[in-house]
Amino acid sequence: MTPVLAAAGSSGSCLTQNAWICPAYVETRWGPVLKDALLQHIGITVVSLLLGVLIALPLALLARRFDRLRPVTLGVATAIYTVPSLALFSLLLPLLGLGPATTVTGLVLYSLTILVRGLLSGLDAVDPEVVDAARGMGLGPTRLLWAVELPLALPAAFAGLRVAAVSTVALTTIGTIVSAGGLGDVLVRGLRANFNAEVLTAAVMCVVLALVVDALLLLVQRSITPWARRRTA
Repeated sequence: MTPVLAAAGSSGSCLTQNAWICPAYVETRWGPVLKDALLQHIGITVVSLLLGVLIALPLALLARRFDRLRPVTLGVATAIYTVPSLALFSLLLPLLGLGPATTVTGLVLYSLTILVRGLLSGLDAVDPEVVDAARGMGLGPTRLLWAVELPLALPAAFAGLRVAAVSTVALTTIGTIVSAGGLGDVLVRGLRANFNAEVLTAAVMCVVLALVVDALLLLVQRSITPWARRRTA
């Protein structure tokens, strides 16, 4: 029996038996362990996605405006995405050191491929007749972009954002190798201690968090793009 299980022996029989499914583990560890790890995981995910969107938007607009930049932008982003997460975080470690900054930087780089492609796909799919009509009403390039093209590109952009969000939730667990915190710390600690309940609980929480984030983004998408919902109904 591991020291962790021995210390928790009085908390419930499933703990002493090292069961995979153990409500007593969640009850005894929620405050000091699981809650803090979950909040850290959410924080890293949200910051990474926000920074990814802020960087992806101008990159997509530049790639759309200048045709020569499109293959370069997509090629570089795709090349970064092919680098294994363990290798990428390790490469960033000498520059940023241990901590969440290394993980956030890596996650932002990974998200760019998905976010930039989603934005470009949405912008390319805007009906040219709608653009011509807006120009005929006197809209300049800036107003045309923000009032017509970007709103119509939102469904495709949100599709990319949802994929990036789920991917970010999963990859955040790798941040444990650079001491970023989050549910990855709980998962690795459970594996090292052969603590089955800790391993399964951390894994399930990651899956549930990814599903919740995806559902929330879907609700936001439907609320701000009612025309797309009516069109598909």
